[in-house]
Amino acid sequence: MHPYQNAALPLEDRVTDLLGRLTLAEKAGLMFHTMIGVNPDGTIAGGNDMIPSAATLLQDKLINHVNILTFAPVPPEQLATWHNRIQEIAAGVGHGIPVTVSTDPRHGVVDNPATSASAGGFSAWPEPIGLGATKDPSLVRQFADIVRQEYLATGIRVALHPMADLATEPRWARTNGTLGSDADMVSAMIREYVLGLQGDTLGPSSVAAMVKHFPGAGPQKDGEDAHFHYGREQVYPGDMWDHHLKPFEAAFEAGVAQVMPYYGMPVGTPYEEVGFSFSRGVIEGLLRRRYGFDGVVCTDWGLVTDAMIMGTDMPARAWGVEHLDRHSRVLRILEAGADQLGGEHCPELIIDLVTGGRLPESRVDVSARRILRDKFRLGLFDERRYVDPSTAARIAGQPAFRAAGLSAQRRSVVLLTNHPDPDSGVPMLPLTEGIAVRLDGVDPVVAAGYAKVVDDPAAADVAIVRRAAPFDPRGGGFEAFFHAGRLEWTPEELGPILELTATLPTVVDVWLDRPAVLTPLASTAAALTGSFGSSDEALLDVLFGRSPATGTLPFELPSSMAEVEASREDVPNDTANPLFPDNHGLQLG
Repeated sequence: MHPYQNAALPLEDRVTDLLGRLTLAEKAGLMFHTMIGVNPDGTIAGGNDMIPSAATLLQDKLINHVNILTFAPVPPEQLATWHNRIQEIAAGVGHGIPVTVSTDPRHGVVDNPATSASAGGFSAWPEPIGLGATKDPSLVRQFADIVRQEYLATGIRVALHPMADLATEPRWARTNGTLGSDADMVSAMIREYVLGLQGDTLGPSSVAAMVKHFPGAGPQKDGEDAHFHYGREQVYPGDMWDHHLKPFEAAFEAGVAQVMPYYGMPVGTPYEEVGFSFSRGVIEGLLRRRYGFDGVVCTDWGLVTDAMIMGTDMPARAWGVEHLDRHSRVLRILEAGADQLGGEHCPELIIDLVTGGRLPESRVDVSARRILRDKFRLGLFDERRYVDPSTAARIAGQPAFRAAGLSAQRRSVVLLTNHPDPDSGVPMLPLTEGIAVRLDGVDPVVAAGYAKVVDDPAAADVAIVRRAAPFDPRGGGFEAFFHAGRLEWTPEELGPILELTATLPTVVDVWLDRPAVLTPLASTAAALTGSFGSSDEALLDVLFGRSPATGTLPFELPSSMAEVEASREDVPNDTANPLFPDNHGLQLG
């Protein structure tokens, strides 16, 4: 037995022993964290231009950190089976370094392949912004602990979340993944989120949290997202750079294991105008020195290599250093202080840099040590290398976890208005069970458990309408998943809703993945709710009074696009005359 295989030895001794045995190619392979496909039946997916095969990644490139992509639901038992299969492949390669499997969030009701996945066989919860609407850090702790148990059972050991970004720019496409706009409340929830995933210390029963997107991705210029060249700039007209660091400080205090910087490049700050992962001042200076963070720093996905993603030509997000070749981009990232390159699978570039004399192998050793340390701490070299598929089937998505998720969905619904009936003076909500309802955007099969569903508005007592917040449709493919631009509906989009409100009392629910302008509906709808990833069942439970309405807004809702455009990107709740302020929410029940 080699010393690194002896679980009785101190952690650092095991890391040092293994590090000394690795070839440069094995160390370079550690420094890449990229996508891998999973077939629904748990078999190994074949490779394609976007996602290499497991054989290419694990055997040819010696990469052993993979981010699972599931384009169709994969039952937990099959996911665990897949996990064991790739661990078996890795066990026969080089020194048998185990694979670390990661995932983007996958516990929401909403499926967005660009940033998260729907729950599938896991318990289904509101989106992170919905957790923010509950204003309950203890609920976030419960959520993260359940996520930990379900991930652990299926072999997922790194969560590419939480997002500690603040929702300060209403137009930003990734507002849905934040916990809200209030730095103090978000900080309290981020702390519980990290502790729920990791526990008090990172160990064999933990899932490592990779908090993102340092130093805060919320202040995107005009709300455009930094996945795309037109959204590469982050701006601070309110001079609130430090304000956006507060939730990250809470994550550091909780012992977060890993950090991901964002794509954006700061404009008009003391820092160099390059993407954060290329900035030595941000990573080595701010993150490493000021905050003393010595864990793994992994870049966001695709900073080095141009790619085709979901049918979209995506240039590498090398903002500010677009002129550099791929080798020089990698060198800049490592000199800045990062350890892993996300979404890339080109360890040969690091090998070239070392053999060509541009990068000392000692610098590679620094990152390899950090990366190996987490593998050992997570127990991957010992009892946690393999998982039991039958245990995964029993734990993931169990009834208690699903019930907790559904309860959180209900708690995240925000009652914005509840107008009284002109004749009786009785508020519209709660609705009476058994009444006749006209539906638009609600599953009639689900609604039949609460009311009589009718097609003719003249035969209905009330209409119930669900809509997503408005946005400007952009390009197809990958870009289509980012809802950006306008926050108000066009007359054509709004027309069908207003026709109903003019015909009969109408309850309107809006999925607020961003802070929509609801001014036209605030007075015309009989009642107005905001939801953040709640199923029809969860919403109807609130509308019909089976569950109380207790949620409050995690950000303000602006009254017009003109006021959004006049607000400052880095300042929370900064529109002049919001229709509904942050924390607004009527109580019901």
